[in-house]
Amino acid sequence: MNVLSTALSKSNVKAITIDIIALLVISFTPAISHMLSVPIYLLEPMRILAIISLIHTSKNNTYLIALILPLFSYLISSHPSIFKTLLIFSELSLNVWLFFFLVKRINNLFLAMFSSILISKFYYYTLKLGLLSTGLIDGVLLSTPIYLQIIVAVTLSVYTHFLFKKVN
Repeated sequence: MNVLSTALSKSNVKAITIDIIALLVISFTPAISHMLSVPIYLLEPMRILAIISLIHTSKNNTYLIALILPLFSYLISSHPSIFKTLLIFSELSLNVWLFFFLVKRINNLFLAMFSSILISKFYYYTLKLGLLSTGLIDGVLLSTPIYLQIIVAVTLSVYTHFLFKKVN
């Protein structure tokens, strides 16, 4: 048996492909937003990519994506700030953890994903308020309209409902 084919199983190739695409999307989001004059970041590309990873790769890979995407964005563009990078990483990780926690207790994939997104958003905005009030980050509390956040949460929950396989 070929060592390379053993090391690069179909699931590994799939995970690596998704990871590379995720990094490329994060790399080019600012340029695409500028080109189209549409703030794509309002659609929460990091959350979307983390949930795509959750659906199509392993739990461990998804936690890695939750860490790497904000860190990669910070390293290539110094944006967001280091404190917001840590906040985004922790929110995405909480979102993933909550989903796996809830899916074991709720026999409804849509509800487990939707709830995990809402709870992680509550966590995010609570911490963001604290960081804003201490001056550790700049900006406003709600920079993404709530209706867009609801659309993204519902879309990701529907996607999860139809495509997630309970293999983790």
